[in-house]
Amino acid sequence: MKFEKPVPVQWIADFIGAELIGNKEQEATGINEIHKVTAGDISFVDFEKYYSASINSAATIIIINKKIDCPDGKTLLVITDPFSAYVKIVNHFRPFEPATKLISDSAVIGKGTHIQPGVFVGNHVTIGENCLIHPNVTIYDHCVIGNNVIIHAGCVLGADAFYFKRRREREVQYDKLVSCGRVIVEDDVEIGAGSTIDKGVSGDTIIGKGTKLDNHIHIGHGAVIGKNCLFAAQVGIGGKAIIEDEVILWGQVGVSKDLTIGKGAIVLAQSGVPASLEGGKTYFGSPVGEAKPKMRELAWIKRIPEIWEMVNKNKKD
Repeated sequence: MKFEKPVPVQWIADFIGAELIGNKEQEATGINEIHKVTAGDISFVDFEKYYSASINSAATIIIINKKIDCPDGKTLLVITDPFSAYVKIVNHFRPFEPATKLISDSAVIGKGTHIQPGVFVGNHVTIGENCLIHPNVTIYDHCVIGNNVIIHAGCVLGADAFYFKRRREREVQYDKLVSCGRVIVEDDVEIGAGSTIDKGVSGDTIIGKGTKLDNHIHIGHGAVIGKNCLFAAQVGIGGKAIIEDEVILWGQVGVSKDLTIGKGAIVLAQSGVPASLEGGKTYFGSPVGEAKPKMRELAWIKRIPEIWEMVNKNKKD
């Protein structure tokens, strides 16, 4: 999320009650997760194993729970609970804005776009030209829809990220990381009925130009789907996954978070993808492997009873 105007880092420190270390003169231009930060962004870290990655990222300002050496040109905001401080900043700069009607007055809808009955279009949404939005679609605040997009009935775009911090010492253990990102749907995309696309925690979830999604597909927070991809029904994509251009995922493929599927890869139905895949190949299984070797492996597994019987027979002979 980018701020409407730069915010002095001293103001941020005072607002969250943090000790300021390093450059005290710079200004924050936005807030983002570590994998999407750019210069001027605020990020946060509360696990020591991620300190180095955070400090050496593009983030200019890091909210952290321990005093460490601050690199030149950066600012550390030291506070006991960076997670809660981050949420406080989000709630201040992007507070919840109640809806007062089905289509917000602040929404911008392009020429030739047709919106069917029962569609909800939230605050500050942008929808391009010649789109068709079918009944009972819900488009949350700040979503951006391109031109020539078709969204079928019952879809939900822009729901909150599934992101929580566990507090084991409490009766109610999970704290919500409030989402302030967006969903961006590029031109010529089609989204099947009943599909759900979550917004990023603070960055964008992106569906690339020309991509086609079947019914009942879920795209997790901050995922980036490339151009001209094809996903069959019940595909699930974990948060922050990167799916490159022209990838085909057949029915019920499950893709874990924080990985990359390379350009032109094909994953056959009911496969599970736990780690990154090279592009240009066909995969199958759970966990996936290249399809042909995996099929041969399954053929041999089916022969285990036969082989076992032969072994026992030889022992008796």
